[in-house]
Amino acid sequence: MRTVHTLKELRAMLRSYRQQGKRIGLVPTMGNLHEGHISLVRKAREAADIVVTSIFVNPMQFGATEDLDTYPRTLIEDQERLEAAGSTLVFAPSNEEIYPEGLARHTRITVPEVSEGHCGASRPGHFEGVATVVTMLFNMVQPDIAVFGEKDYQQLAVIRKLTQDLMIPVEVIGSPTVREEDGLAKSSRNGFLTEAERTIAPAVYQTLKDTAEQIQEGRTDFTVLSQEANNVLSKAGLRPDYFNIANSLTLKPASADDTELTLLVAAFLGTTRLIDNLSITR
Repeated sequence: MRTVHTLKELRAMLRSYRQQGKRIGLVPTMGNLHEGHISLVRKAREAADIVVTSIFVNPMQFGATEDLDTYPRTLIEDQERLEAAGSTLVFAPSNEEIYPEGLARHTRITVPEVSEGHCGASRPGHFEGVATVVTMLFNMVQPDIAVFGEKDYQQLAVIRKLTQDLMIPVEVIGSPTVREEDGLAKSSRNGFLTEAERTIAPAVYQTLKDTAEQIQEGRTDFTVLSQEANNVLSKAGLRPDYFNIANSLTLKPASADDTELTLLVAAFLGTTRLIDNLSITR
């Protein structure tokens, strides 16, 4: 496995692979890798000959009060894990390589509708930053396939929409959420939880499951169900940001006639913001 830090190096390496007729896969990450990320690399290995894993903490997707400066940066440990998982090439650019003229002067990509609501409402500009950097990575790597985790369900929907709308010839593959034994979705931000908070965190997924069970039993009063879920989270010691029941395709509020539903949640535990989701068919 080799690590490169510039677009020039990246393109030189990929040119050689393409001349050999290799199928190229991309796994975009912000580093501080855990088993969830590694599962994406393994899935990419199943669909491609060459796996490029990008490690870039993208400043454009962080708000002014968010954890950009404290976000863990663990390149050496990440390289070791990626090599063991079978990644072929790591692309770890600097901010200057990606945004040579700074953020304020950089072109941005906006994906309407699907970016709205949920995390899009709570984190203005976040999905604009995600859409922009992913489009850039698609242009830089020009992969045949790209793998993203389903834990960030709205993010995956945004990426699928921009790929379709901009006619980018990349197959976007979603990979199931990887969880701890107690159900907590693996996340780089879990490391910020205190020992006491960590015992509370599984309530997020448990609340998703309990609400989904009530829907499967016939309840369609989704607004009431969402409020009840928020109350459960509050009583458990979390501070809910939102608990929404949405149409899985449009991510708009679900109606009683919808059969494909996704439950999406974000909640703070101390200073850590946890997100999760659960999709069901009824």
